Parts: sequence; structure tokens; C-alpha cells
Amino acid sequence: MTVLLVEDIGLLVQGSSDQAPLRNTSMVVEDGVITSIGSDHPAPDQVLSAGGLTVMPGLVDGHVHPTFGEWTPAQNSVGWIRNYLHGGTTSMVSAGELHIPGLDFTALTPELVLSIAITSKHTTGRMRPSGVKVNAGTVLLVPGMTEEHFDRAYREGIDQLKFIFYDWNRLGDGEAQRYMQWAHERGMTVKMHSGGVSRSGSSRVAGRDIVVAVAPDIVGHISGGPIPAPDEDIAAIVTDLPSAKLEVCSSMNYRATKLVVDELAARGELGRLTLGTDTPGGTGVIPRGMLRNICYLASVCGVDPVAAVAAGTGQTARAHGLGTGLLAVGMPADFLVLGPITGSTAQDALECFEVGDLPGIAAVVVDGVPLVESRSDQTPPPSRPVEWRGGSRVPTSALNHTGMALQRNGCC
Repeated sequence: MTVLLVEDIGLLVQGSSDQAPLRNTSMVVEDGVITSIGSDHPAPDQVLSAGGLTVMPGLVDGHVHPTFGEWTPAQNSVGWIRNYLHGGTTSMVSAGELHIPGLDFTALTPELVLSIAITSKHTTGRMRPSGVKVNAGTVLLVPGMTEEHFDRAYREGIDQLKFIFYDWNRLGDGEAQRYMQWAHERGMTVKMHSGGVSRSGSSRVAGRDIVVAVAPDIVGHISGGPIPAPDEDIAAIVTDLPSAKLEVCSSMNYRATKLVVDELAARGELGRLTLGTDTPGGTGVIPRGMLRNICYLASVCGVDPVAAVAAGTGQTARAHGLGTGLLAVGMPADFLVLGPITGSTAQDALECFEVGDLPGIAAVVVDGVPLVESRSDQTPPPSRPVEWRGGSRVPTSALNHTGMALQRNGCC
């Protein structure tokens, strides 16, 4: 058993809006799982002194578009997942493998979309690029699917489905509603593209009439991807689908995001909010996109920074059925150590978010393994350093399927 003691935590943010941050505390991790908070350990194998900085869950990006490993043809970029890790993202969820070269969006068949999802699930999803937990392999729902297609997806471990290229001219025939029923019978999560047409093209603008008729689990990028539905449609979706989670992304209409947040806040329902980047795509590759989401919510939209962090961690994880996003006993030790950079007036990471400053990341840990040890490549360093003491940073159990150590100290 490998024991990691995280000491000198100035502020521990646990990823739930219901839990107040803890000050001047510690955390014990055994074999990658949190076993205690607020207590010491007599003989840890490793010690991470957090230097009085903030510890919070690793960010959960609920809307990415992977293709093959860490290559994205959307921006002809290699290594983008590693860069997102350095931006604080430790888990991400595919919203569809859309950008495969040569994919004809006008000729998608049930067999084709299922094959793409299965291939991605067992390649990119299996390899954990740069140590990030990538829930890859999302089935794009198209007309003509049978219950057997859902059975096959379930047998392959696929749990995410998405409406985007569906022909909404046939909305009244009940097929989309059958898809929702089949998905829920198998414990799958259904996301739906909402708003205007996507970068790749879409059959029809998905406003209130379509979204409410389908009633997805998650309304994808409700504030724009790249543009939203009209304001009155957004308000109606918030009201008419009270159980749906509402996603906002970096690739958004900022005014519409504030409208969504104001509507949810007025109803006391900020717990429905989830976050993503909707990248890589036309907006680019945005390693700090999730941090910027949280900053925007807290500094412009007036969301309590604890609730803003929860939206980008525990809430997004729970909405997609992921077992991460919270720092609590029994949860995976996926966390960040971060704080104000030199020149910021903030005293901790929460104050950074509140005033709109991006914090500096000193360490990123996934399943108790440090993948970034002392500073991120994608942020300035925080004003105080962290210190590691003890044995090997990356134990043998953290090797990937090629036998090469996962990223250490900011290197691949």
C-alpha cells in the first residue's frame, strides 16, 4: 500500500456547493483513494506539502471532441490533452468524435456511428492520454437505430449518447423519445446539441420546441455552441425541463451564459449547472478553458466561487455518471494544488475566481499519482511553491499500457 500525505493545505475545496471549504487541513491518500481528511498519518510513503495553497478537485470537462489519442484534426494539433491536464483538467467526457477526416455528416448510419464510438472507447478511452481520464466513445444518435444498437453500445461499456445530426423534421414520430427510453433503461446519459447549427453543420436549430420534446439528461452548451437559442427559448427550457442539467461552455455566447445563470439562481437551482469547453473545434484548443469558465461564473455572473468550482467538478461528474469530481473519503484522489500568482490581490484560489484572476497551478494529481509535480506549463506559478518528500513520484502501478511512465514534472 502506498500512502500519500498532503499537508499544509491552506484551503480545501471539496467540489460540492453544500460543503464549506476547510482551512488549514490535511488529506491522506492510500493507493490512489482518499482515506481521511483533517488527520495525519504516522508513516506516509510520500508527503506533499501544499505550501498553504488551495487544494480542489481536478476539473471535469463535460464537453470535448476527441478523435485519435491526443491528435485533433479540428486544429491539426498534437498533445492537446496533455495541455488540458496542465490547465487543471483531470477528467473529460466526449460529446462525440465528430472531426474524423472524411466523415460525411449527411450520410451517417447507425452502424457507422456505433462503430466510431466503439473504436474510440477501446483506443483513446483505454489509453488515458497523459494520465487524463477520458470518457471517450459517445454514440451520435441518428435515425433508424434499433434497440439492439443500444444493447451493443451497452455491452461495449458505452454510457454517453448525443443528439446532434438527428433529423428533427421527424420529431413527431416518437423515435427520439424511444431512444431516450432505451438509453435510460441501460443507465446511459443523453446529451443534446442545442441552439444554432454547429461548426460541422446541423439539420435544424434546436430551440425550446425540440429540446423540451426530447427531454435530454443534459442540454449541451445551452448558452451557445457557437450560438444559443433565443432568450425566450432558453428561459422556457430552464423552466419546462426542471430535471435536466444545463451545460455552458467556453465556446459560448457570454451574455447568454449570464442569462442562464441568472435564471437558475432565481430558481435556486445552480446545482443543475455543468461546465465544458466544447473543444477542440473552431474556437481552438483552450487548456485553461475550464478555469476561465469558473472565473467567469464567479467574477461576472456573481456565483459564489464554491458553487462555481462545484459546477466544474462534482456537478459535471455526477451529471455524466463519473465517479470523480469530489474530495471526500472513498473518492479517487484527483486534485489540484493552486493559488494566486505573484501580483494578484487574492489570498487563495477561491478569491482568484471571485476577482477574475486565473490562479497558478503547482501540482496536478490523478489517482494519487503526481502528473504535474511543481508547476504547470499552462499557468504562471503560484506565489508559493509546493514541496514533495519521500519515495518515487510515479509508482509502477501508474504505468500506461506501453510500459512508459505517465507524464511527470510537466514532461510527456
